[in-house]
Amino acid sequence: RRRSAAILVGSLLLSVACLVVPARGQSAQEQAVLNQIDFEQRLNEQVPLDAVFTDEDGKQVQLTQYFGKRPVILVMVFYECPMLCTEILNGTLRMMQEMAFTAGQEYEVVTISIDPREGPVEAMGKKSQYMRRYNREGTWGSWHFLTGKDDEIHRVADAIGYKYFYDEETAQYVHASGITVLTPTGRVSRYFYGVQYDAGDVRLGLVEASANKIGSPVDKLLLFCYHYDPSSGKYNVAVMSFVRVFGVFTVLAMIGGFFMLMRRDRPDPVGASKPGMSV
Repeated sequence: RRRSAAILVGSLLLSVACLVVPARGQSAQEQAVLNQIDFEQRLNEQVPLDAVFTDEDGKQVQLTQYFGKRPVILVMVFYECPMLCTEILNGTLRMMQEMAFTAGQEYEVVTISIDPREGPVEAMGKKSQYMRRYNREGTWGSWHFLTGKDDEIHRVADAIGYKYFYDEETAQYVHASGITVLTPTGRVSRYFYGVQYDAGDVRLGLVEASANKIGSPVDKLLLFCYHYDPSSGKYNVAVMSFVRVFGVFTVLAMIGGFFMLMRRDRPDPVGASKPGMSV
């Protein structure tokens, strides 16, 4: 089953690559269109929290309503997407299911449709589907599915470096794949690319985005030993940090061993009786 899933994902990514990577003999017009697809790093960029959208209940909302207390995972897709967007949402769901953090407690999730023709009906359909599968008590209000006008969508997309375009021939949006972690104040903190997201990496990203206000002491130690690689969107071992931590533990172990030897070799008090001898 895992092999089949890997083959499926590989096929999907290959299909996207075929769309994105220019072929020989491509026209200047086609190349110009493909140049519109990107997901560039804009770390620490402020997302416009005054952007106005419509939620799955048909209510007008501002992004600021989902910020202030917890970091936010931002997902840009469109709900009627026949292939790639479903994989992005499925990957987000799998990551959330595997992560010990719970949506609504340690973080929020905001999904924005890049298709201004979609509305609350499509948003509610997706929300019902994914919240039913997430199936954690009390989390209905923690994953938000929004729709909006084209200019408001682009305000958010531009802030996070997410470039896409509408292909008239296929009547579909062509776009990159990935999710973005934002701080509680709405600043871009971390990017995770592709359609599958490592729960451990995203957890560390959320801890960093919260300025260590969530997570355990172990998470903080891991952040000291690992560093975020923007080019890959992953956390890699920071060798020097690991060496420093290992060195500290080694010194502490040596000090502990020294004191144990001192206690063991300490002479008996004068006049103390020894086993097997009577006074």
